[in-house]
Parts: sequence; C-alpha cells; structure tokens
Amino acid sequence: MHENDISYLVRKAIFKVYNSLEPGLYESVYVTALSYELQQLDLSVKREVPLPMVYEGIKFEAGFRIDILVNDKVILEIKSIENLAEVHHKQVITYLKLSGLKLGLLVNFNSSNIAESIYRKVNGL
Repeated sequence: MHENDISYLVRKAIFKVYNSLEPGLYESVYVTALSYELQQLDLSVKREVPLPMVYEGIKFEAGFRIDILVNDKVILEIKSIENLAEVHHKQVITYLKLSGLKLGLLVNFNSSNIAESIYRKVNGL
C-alpha cells in the first residue's frame, strides 16, 4: 500500500476517534484509540517505536520514540495540547530523516477543528 493510501485511511480513523472522544483528553488516550481504529482497518500498527540516531557512523539510542508507525511507512506524532509549536513540526521532520521514511502526520487532538489540526510532513530524501 502506498503512503498516500495509508494517509487516507489514517485521516478517516483520526476523524472517527476525534468525533467519538472529542478534545481534552490525554495524548495516550488518543494514541490507544487511534491504534485500535487503524488495526480495524487492517493496517499494521506499532506504538512507541524506538528511533536511533546515527552520528559519525555510530548508532546511538537517543530516546526518540515514534508514537505510531503505520505499515512501516507512515509516522504519526500525536499531541493533545493547547497550541502546537514549531518544534513539534520539526520533530516529525527529524523523525522522517532519521528513519528514512517519506511521510509523517502531526495531529493535535486538542482542537476545535480536527481538519485544521492534521499536518502532513514529507521527507524530501
């Protein structure tokens, strides 16, 4: 399945979770519910995936963790905060670069309009 196809299904699941739970809950609640919904769509879901950093040819476990990895192709970074900062966008780009993956989505569930709180990030490789 192509990243764009996965992204379409992920957005569908995001809207379902958002409409069911609404804003104001902890990030972990949305991660759990979204993981479940993605699995119901027959997608492979991995949570809290460790992401090492390579520096001068040496692999370091730097404490990076991908919230959700879908079909080993799409990174989901989930937030439930009042306002996203620029660093949250940069975090997803960094994860894409470190992983070599092409597509990531940054989602803030603590929003009055979830459609405006899903940000698509692409790794130019």
